[in-house]
Amino acid sequence: MPPSAVFRRTPGVSPGRFAAALVLLAWLAAGARAQAPPGRPAPAPRGRPPATATPAREKPKVRAITAFINLDRETYAQQVADTLKFLKYARTVFETRGYPVQSLRISTQPFPQYTKGMTTEQAVAFFKSYDALAQKDGFDASIGPAMLDAGDDPAQAALLAEALRNTKVLNGSVAVAGKDGVRWKAVGAAARVVKQLSETTERSQGAFRFAAIALVPPLTPFYPASYHTGFGHQFSVALQSANVVAAAFRGAPDVETARRRLTDSLGASAFEVQDLAERVDRDTGWAYSGIDLTPAPLKDVSIGAAIENLTQMPAGASGTLTAAALVTAAIQDIAVEKAGYSGLMLPVLEDSRLAQRWSEGRLTLDGLLSYSAVCGTGLDVVPLPGNVSEERLALIIGDMASLAVKWRKPLSARLLPVAGKGPGERTDFDDPYLVNGVIQPLDRVAGAP
Repeated sequence: MPPSAVFRRTPGVSPGRFAAALVLLAWLAAGARAQAPPGRPAPAPRGRPPATATPAREKPKVRAITAFINLDRETYAQQVADTLKFLKYARTVFETRGYPVQSLRISTQPFPQYTKGMTTEQAVAFFKSYDALAQKDGFDASIGPAMLDAGDDPAQAALLAEALRNTKVLNGSVAVAGKDGVRWKAVGAAARVVKQLSETTERSQGAFRFAAIALVPPLTPFYPASYHTGFGHQFSVALQSANVVAAAFRGAPDVETARRRLTDSLGASAFEVQDLAERVDRDTGWAYSGIDLTPAPLKDVSIGAAIENLTQMPAGASGTLTAAALVTAAIQDIAVEKAGYSGLMLPVLEDSRLAQRWSEGRLTLDGLLSYSAVCGTGLDVVPLPGNVSEERLALIIGDMASLAVKWRKPLSARLLPVAGKGPGERTDFDDPYLVNGVIQPLDRVAGAP
């Protein structure tokens, strides 16, 4: 049996009973030699202490519990109050079981559905009120894609730019590809949003809350891509588990061992998180929609450092693509209910080691796109020169969208041109989730002087 098979559920059989059955079979086959369920240390023989202590399993944090609602602009304040009551209960359940929760999030259907009939001024005023409520009550908010379907009006993307320019915590997106292929009109609209936000928001940070998304499904818990298209009253979970990858890769003698370790360790936590989420579902009536197993980093909790644990080379050097493929394959072996990307992301300025390697010129746009062929990275939190043109932004976004369509996988682009800064200068973002780094020439290749 392959090592990852222990995380594939049998219909009608709980993971605990299945693991217990495996233990019994192993005991019978090995003459009463006890074995432990996956992710737990084997017990010592009776009356004898273990020879060495088994280190505790590295556990992830919960990056976000994201609730999905069909927002009604007439009753949204009460909707938010009811949703926060649910989210705070869910947070309590997770945290009392050893999974700290970083953020609570509320995502809506695509906002053009609830701003229909409003003037631009009225819509912006509404978004400012919603943003103020989010800041006061301490939740993150996504208003969904301005353009979700082929043929949607680019004017809605312009409205999104105005909404994000005039708010502090709202997130939004433009879908630039779908099953029908790349949508070039949406690609151009997304490029204009990025350019406008980089030029009209303090330190160009407004672009951090916008993404061009390609084949990203509904009910994704990660921002800024999050949205839904159904009835609402659902939730999903995002993990912050770069630390789990780092621990699995540290000292691994080969890639197969590294993959097995990651599947076992992350899988054990994933099923625990799923069991807690299903309890929340039963207790509240909010429908659980899955976990995004993407091992998100946060500054010094670094996916870049985790990759270097395996390759013993700087991120961006040979072996990085192999590591990206390995992480994605290990995640795919974990048969929990998945949501969102559930791959690998390399968010350049959210990760201290990745920011360092970008600043050194070891990571490039083309390199990140090549890794996207085997994982789910896309182009995330990438600093660019402030004078990059809309046309060039559209080409970059189009490359990401073309790759997503070719491999039928969710990818996104979150690009951060920094107004007034050029290659060789350092960004000066002031955000608790961002690391500053050196802006590189657009056409630099890895290792070039």
